[in-house]
Amino acid sequence: MNTESLRQLLEKIQSSKITIDQALDHLKHLPFESLDFANVDHHRHLRCGMGEAIYCPGKTTDQIVKIFASLADKGSNVLATRADQRIYDAIAAKFPQAKYESVARAVTLRQQPFQPSQGHITLVSAGTSDIPVAEEARVTAELLNQSVKTVYDVGVAGLHRLLARCETLQSANVVIVVAGMEGALASVVGGLVDKPVIAVPTSVGYGTSFGGIAPLLTMLNSCAAGVCVVNIDNGFAAGAIAAMINRLAEPKKDY
Repeated sequence: MNTESLRQLLEKIQSSKITIDQALDHLKHLPFESLDFANVDHHRHLRCGMGEAIYCPGKTTDQIVKIFASLADKGSNVLATRADQRIYDAIAAKFPQAKYESVARAVTLRQQPFQPSQGHITLVSAGTSDIPVAEEARVTAELLNQSVKTVYDVGVAGLHRLLARCETLQSANVVIVVAGMEGALASVVGGLVDKPVIAVPTSVGYGTSFGGIAPLLTMLNSCAAGVCVVNIDNGFAAGAIAAMINRLAEPKKDY
């Protein structure tokens, strides 16, 4: 349930296209629906501007499909993260219009029309190995109607690659930087732009990167004042936060 679908429901009541009892039946699972193993939050979009996402690890395929169906039945866009091909196949059997973003490991279902933001998010990856996490951020932001430009494989080992894309960086309302190894790229980007930078450490790197802890600490200790940090490999959070920031730069509209 989102603002636009609720407005449409109220307009149908006003124009006598549906009865009050029919509307109540439609709203009976607001604010949440119990599936025994999960309480699906249908009210989250109204509160937070984005619906509940499904984190797939730790859930059975049957549980994922049932949660996905519960969200989809309300007409919302749906996102399932960290999904493999087997999970997508099970979802697609019921929702053939669902799309599998294999690099991002995400299943998406768009049911609301795409309304791209005027301003854009620039998404930067240090290396090609960081792209899966970056793509999770991209898929998340785009499902939230954000315009995203990508600048991939521009790490500090070849800084000229990044400097050649300064215009794209500086024209964004918010920049996401995804980097593993030592994670220095976030500080470099933070020193080039006057917009907030969301740093995403990845688990890419050799032994002493400690599965992403080394870039996490580098990013947390950044000397660039505009850098904030999300958890290791958490492209979803970066995409969601960037969408919230980018919306603040635009005229108020329903998402």
